[in-house]
Amino acid sequence: MKVYLIGAGLGNSQYLTQQAKDLLNEANILIYDALVDESILNLVPTKCRQIYVGKRGGEPSTPQTEINRLLVHYAQKNQTVIRLKNGDPFIFGRAREEIEALKKANCKVEIIPGLSSAITAPLLAGIPLTDKLLSRSFSVITAHEPDQLDWNALARIDTIVILMGGRNLNLIVKKLTREGKPLSCPIAIIKSAGTEEQKVWVSTLETIVETTQNMKLSPSIMVIGEVVNLRMVSNLN
Repeated sequence: MKVYLIGAGLGNSQYLTQQAKDLLNEANILIYDALVDESILNLVPTKCRQIYVGKRGGEPSTPQTEINRLLVHYAQKNQTVIRLKNGDPFIFGRAREEIEALKKANCKVEIIPGLSSAITAPLLAGIPLTDKLLSRSFSVITAHEPDQLDWNALARIDTIVILMGGRNLNLIVKKLTREGKPLSCPIAIIKSAGTEEQKVWVSTLETIVETTQNMKLSPSIMVIGEVVNLRMVSNLN
């Protein structure tokens, strides 16, 4: 049998591809991440074994080596294994480690694309990532390890999309402004995009830390750049 690495999009069935839904209906084993809700879990057959291996910042999580072991173990039992990953498997999804482990064990693997939150969250908040006048390029980064990033280069990009940056917001602001981003630069933080709990904060680099003080910002996507001001055109809440 084959292991399918499937992108779960924003975590609910509304943002799954049709191909992903069809494969979930055939699953014997489902190994899934955090932020996958009941609407997706309900798509698998009742006899499907569901194994949670989610990783959340600051909380106990399943080691990657154990996830790799589970994938190989069930694939070798001739099961249809679904590895359900948030967003798209190839955008900060640590898919490489899992693919390498499977191929080393001579297990077949197929990648099924998903909607990345880096693209869909700004869209759902009414923020375009490109604009012929305000943004001719954008960069997508993860701020999980901010000291590893080239903030000087990032500060010169029109639009920056930041994943996994909630806990480092204050540091992100300091690094960007130190490298030349003006304090007046707009920033939006989109929490729980695509769900009923979606919340959007719009501010500037100067005031965003104060605006979101004492707020839990995870899971969220940040958009930094003049395009944030275009959100007002859409009249979205």
